[in-house]
Amino acid sequence: MADHVETQEQEPGKLRTLAESLWFPVFFALGFVFCYLLAFHAPSPHHIEVAVADETAAARIEAALGQASPGAFDVQPVATADQARQAVLDRDATAAYSADPAHPTLFVAKADGYLLESVLNQAFAPVAAQTGHALTVVDLAPTEPGDAMGTGLFYLVLIWNIPSYIVVMMLLRAVTLSRRAKVATLVGFGALLTLIGYAGGVAMDVIPNDPVAIPVAFLLTQAVSLTSFGLVPLVKQWFPGVAMGLFVLLSMPSSGGAVPVQMVPGFFRALHPVFPMGNLIEALRGIFYFDGRGVLRPVLVLCGWVLLGVVLIAGHALVQRRTAGAVDEPPVEDPVFEMPQPTAVPAHHRHFGAPVPTLTGAIHAADGSPVPGAAVTVMDGRGHQLVRTTADDEGRYAIAGLPEQFVDLVVSAPGFEATASRALVREGGTTHRDFTLRGRQPLVSAAR
Repeated sequence: MADHVETQEQEPGKLRTLAESLWFPVFFALGFVFCYLLAFHAPSPHHIEVAVADETAAARIEAALGQASPGAFDVQPVATADQARQAVLDRDATAAYSADPAHPTLFVAKADGYLLESVLNQAFAPVAAQTGHALTVVDLAPTEPGDAMGTGLFYLVLIWNIPSYIVVMMLLRAVTLSRRAKVATLVGFGALLTLIGYAGGVAMDVIPNDPVAIPVAFLLTQAVSLTSFGLVPLVKQWFPGVAMGLFVLLSMPSSGGAVPVQMVPGFFRALHPVFPMGNLIEALRGIFYFDGRGVLRPVLVLCGWVLLGVVLIAGHALVQRRTAGAVDEPPVEDPVFEMPQPTAVPAHHRHFGAPVPTLTGAIHAADGSPVPGAAVTVMDGRGHQLVRTTADDEGRYAIAGLPEQFVDLVVSAPGFEATASRALVREGGTTHRDFTLRGRQPLVSAAR
């Protein structure tokens, strides 16, 4: 029989364990406060470009707007009303104003967002009133019937953005898949996601039926998923926070989809030309509503993100190839979207964020010396194997992710008799179980 002592040890680092469990929700909450609440709670216009026909009128209007709303509008004088109107269609200006005293006209593009159109109306209605005539508003880029507020494109892009990040987290558990298989899965999932989103957007009249948008939307899925997958080996257990911060907390407020980019704080306006979500929205607006104008630059930015993901993945593969034979680290676990699974973990030197052992112990011979390499198999009450590990050089083992239940442990090593024992794993603590292995007795032939 094996000598063993079963004790229910209290985790010595309760505060550390609590911090490891709560860092991501706290990070997420603070992210919403400083990214979403800060960006959206009081949107105000910043440097909205308006083309105004007639240089004399442009100077007068610029002075009036500057006094009423300093820094809100940048006036661009042009010669004629047709040139002002064309500036909007060419995406050189957000809006245009014809200062004809008899027919003051504001040219807008609802595709850029209903909120932006509303701000322009409020700003130019008093200007037109000075002529004694009501302001006429002409929408040069009306949205589809299913996108009355001009924000439908933003919610459509979310379909391609957020699941592309989530699929990477779920694949972290697929330890039996090779890197090549995971990349192929990301590409295939991105293609499927693109078609689902596009078909849904067209069916609900949120976007026009223009298939040119399909490969551009596919670029976003790959920009997010490949870059996220490439970041995993670099940021390890911090991956959920890093990826969520990049592609949700920073990307969404800076995208210009829910709130126009001209109406968010300067920090998010600076991110808009760089982050993938905003670039897809700009590209799709150009495809759907502006005859392809202004599409090239955002498409190139999306290609740059895809290239970054490919470089990160290929770079890690190259490093692994050069260090072949090194022991791979356990897969990164996402504490938010995945339940813990029975996993063998190192018995020492647990770093912040690593799984907390729920079962530990040491294996010794009868003389007290450790038994390195001893096999430890953990089974549930029905005899199904949950996890298998081996003892380290000091004869110690550690297992994380076991649910609260009775488990059966079988320990074996060459030259020793196998032994078994039952232990109760409890939630919130670490069960400790030691084993002493007896040497196997040599067989002696019976005397004839």
